[in-house]
Amino acid sequence: MWPSANAQSRALSLPGAAQATAKGRKTIITVPQAFTTATVIREGDAGRKWIHALPGLVEDLCQHWNLRRDGPVMHGYLGLVIPVRRVEEPCVLKVSWTDEAASSEAMALAAWNGQGAVRLLASQPALGALLLERLDHRRSLNDVEIVEAVEVASRLLRRLSIPVPSDFRSLRLVTQDLCHTLPQRWEQYGRPMPQRWVEQACELAVQLGTSCGNLLVNYDLHYADVLRGKREPWLVVDPKVVIGDPEFGIAQLLWCRLEDIEAKGGLDRHFRMLIEAATLDPVRARSWTLVRCVDYWLWALSVGLTHDPDRCETIVNWLI
Repeated sequence: MWPSANAQSRALSLPGAAQATAKGRKTIITVPQAFTTATVIREGDAGRKWIHALPGLVEDLCQHWNLRRDGPVMHGYLGLVIPVRRVEEPCVLKVSWTDEAASSEAMALAAWNGQGAVRLLASQPALGALLLERLDHRRSLNDVEIVEAVEVASRLLRRLSIPVPSDFRSLRLVTQDLCHTLPQRWEQYGRPMPQRWVEQACELAVQLGTSCGNLLVNYDLHYADVLRGKREPWLVVDPKVVIGDPEFGIAQLLWCRLEDIEAKGGLDRHFRMLIEAATLDPVRARSWTLVRCVDYWLWALSVGLTHDPDRCETIVNWLI
């Protein structure tokens, strides 16, 4: 995970979207309270206004794309997912808080064109709105034995690492930001790790950033975001992408389900499996994983996560 630190809201432009609770207007959805609370805590007044407009936005999108609701509203960290039908075609309408990562999701899905990832049917990127084919959200790689899950996810990571036009953020820019922010965040969150780990992460980020590749990389590909499909057995959803090295995208496949990994042969075994299945450079993979773990460790502390910092510490100790 590489979260956006400064997500900004954008103006809603579909007719009527700002009139979500106008008198006499039929409401297609009720925004889940847990999602509302988390969004307002994270984004403040801008998040509150966006939540207020969501029911109207969803109604307008359903009219625009000729959709009818077909199941309960679900949500993740940044958006709602609503099962819908377009005529008789089962789809999902995804509406997310608009930031840089969300804006690039539509472009990435269009570039993959359904090959290894959920198929994009229509989009309104400025509104954070995507119409997607419907997959089985009840079946993910989280429920699959870890050895098989690692192999499937690794092959998908490689398959989705394709050359694309330079319309996405580059890892070169990401590493420049990291070199400035990692020491500041380390101080801010109480120096939770040895200083030498932060210094090593910064040094590696500089080295890797100046020599990184030019492939589209999903750096948030984890087991819960690989769902059972019909066209293909497993398809990736909710990508977060940059242009760079595919090795940048494996860290979350280690810290997610780390306990299962340790119970079934440990980090050495599963790291080798990742490298072989995704045909990656093992040296770059280890280096990027250290950078990612230090970065994610600090982010996890900033949002109050308790288990993930410990997982990152385990992985960094193994790497060092």
